[in-house]
Amino acid sequence: MRWFLGALFALLVAIGIYVGSAVISLNGLVQAARAGNGAEILARTDLPRLRRSLVDQIVSAYLRRIGQDRPVRPLERMIANTYGSSIADALVGKMLTAEKLTDMLKDGALTVDGSGTANMQRLGEVDTSKIFEIMGRLSLVKPVEFLIRLGDSESSGGVSLHFEGNGWKLSGVQLPATAVQALAQSLPENKGRKS
Repeated sequence: MRWFLGALFALLVAIGIYVGSAVISLNGLVQAARAGNGAEILARTDLPRLRRSLVDQIVSAYLRRIGQDRPVRPLERMIANTYGSSIADALVGKMLTAEKLTDMLKDGALTVDGSGTANMQRLGEVDTSKIFEIMGRLSLVKPVEFLIRLGDSESSGGVSLHFEGNGWKLSGVQLPATAVQALAQSLPENKGRKS
């Protein structure tokens, strides 16, 4: 019985350290966003994972946009996915500069290729001093990834932290549906497709 309690205590301590390290990393990211420190935000970001996260969301919205009046055929989906990914990747590349990523996290402003702005919740609004509130916002995605909701509902978006190497890094931004749709609208529609 004594060994069981000791093992249970060790497990609880390990889980506490694991989740606590994610909260500490989130706090550092929130402080960097509030301060508008682009260099610190980039240092706390896994750019390839963040890029893939944003491209996937934009391409999914793009595919919904082009197929909204009819089902998209498999070959057409493959072509649109390839075409949309290359265009969305270029768009996301412009969004992931230190200045624009800082604006996204600090002010909630997503610049849509110079044609307007979409909005999302600000990361700086997250109060990391309220541990129980933060725990209510955390969702385990994978053993090495957490999603942190930025608002009160799932639709308000969030950020993902991924553990790799020596710590937790920003690996994704879950954009609200309106922001994703605004970004997908900025992608040109392939006019050469047949109905």
